[in-house]
Amino acid sequence: MGGTMRAVVLAASVAAFGAGEARAGAFGIREQSTQAQGLSFAGAAAGSGGVSSIFWNPATITMNPGFVAEQNLTYIGLSSEIRTAPGTNPGFAGLGNAGDIGQGAVVPAGATSYQLNDRLWLGLSTGAPFGLVTKPNQVWAGEVYGRSSRIFTLAFNPVIGFKVNEWLSLAAGPNIEYFRLTLRQALPIPGIAPSLYPSGFLKGESWGVGFTAGATLTPRDGTVIGIGYRSSVHHDIEGSIGVPLVALAPLAGQVHAKLNTPDKLSVGLVQAISPVARVDLGFEWDQWSRLGTVGIVSNRLGVPVNNLPLNYKDGYTYSIGAEYDAAPNLTLRTGFAYESSPIDFRNRSVRLPDGDRYIASVGASYRWNERLTLNLAYSHFFLDRSRVLAGIGRDYNVGNIAFAGVVDSSADIVSVGFRYVFGAPPPAAPAPLVRKY
Repeated sequence: MGGTMRAVVLAASVAAFGAGEARAGAFGIREQSTQAQGLSFAGAAAGSGGVSSIFWNPATITMNPGFVAEQNLTYIGLSSEIRTAPGTNPGFAGLGNAGDIGQGAVVPAGATSYQLNDRLWLGLSTGAPFGLVTKPNQVWAGEVYGRSSRIFTLAFNPVIGFKVNEWLSLAAGPNIEYFRLTLRQALPIPGIAPSLYPSGFLKGESWGVGFTAGATLTPRDGTVIGIGYRSSVHHDIEGSIGVPLVALAPLAGQVHAKLNTPDKLSVGLVQAISPVARVDLGFEWDQWSRLGTVGIVSNRLGVPVNNLPLNYKDGYTYSIGAEYDAAPNLTLRTGFAYESSPIDFRNRSVRLPDGDRYIASVGASYRWNERLTLNLAYSHFFLDRSRVLAGIGRDYNVGNIAFAGVVDSSADIVSVGFRYVFGAPPPAAPAPLVRKY
């Protein structure tokens, strides 16, 4: 294969990976608490999610007396079908639709709090703040824009909380985050039929550190207001581009990229309206717009081999929910949320074509005994029908191969969890010694 041909193939492969990478930044995972999910995450920053509310606001840790642990396990069942539409290159349209690109995923999350005294708490939150798993048909009309995508993250967030007085609590802690991705797509090689295009890959991983901070206000009994912040985490991603042909092996190699995850601000309200009923409100702002354009840089050449035009909008989520204590050991809850996606027609790709979401949820908690509480929640995501367009003149363009598609998506989410109290709260801290002179 001549040098010109190799360069063409390498350029196409890098462009393809760049287009896919853009999908990684736009998908946060909110499923960190079974309790909060039953409310569509309304009031999570004000403690409606139990100990797991630490994810949204670490100051909620002071609402949990004693030594308490929660574990949550959530199944995310995504269904997303991409149908080829007019406008797709004739040579590719005959390859068919993507099929259901959604892949089921199980997401674990947990949180633990330990009260040292009546003023001080220590805690730890673990979970996956970002993630993506999609896999269309191996051969389909949009194969040069994506054959599979897998993004995995894991975060460890130790926190320390301080109860300043009866109406104010503060907390903060580092957020240590691991990020890994593997993207695959077809490489358009001249002289080979599209149905026989081989796959290339892009892999990368990184560790990064940010922080979380928050406050809760209790202006009166039955009212809790919470404000929490998760900072951006800077990732220096080290990875590689792989191509399937031995003749192209010298052109593949190590690359790196700098990626900043979005800042997140959460506000919540929990308001008691009777001794057995509460109303919850929530608001979340995710600063996806800070991602901008990311460069993929060759380690060998020291120059960018491509730019990733992420160019997302900020994301906003509004939620409302209600809880009712139907019995001393049984609490029922429900909620509804609307999420304005950072992805629209301008920056949408095929890897996981997101859109605005409407979330309806129900849930329940059953106190088995004075130490163990069992939690259950179900949510259905309604997503607006959306369109995808890639090719010449678009941010996502591989070899000027046009792809147009129509997307229908939805998701069913089931979460189970438990809360366990290990012991009684510690005694109050001793009063300071006062000496008379």
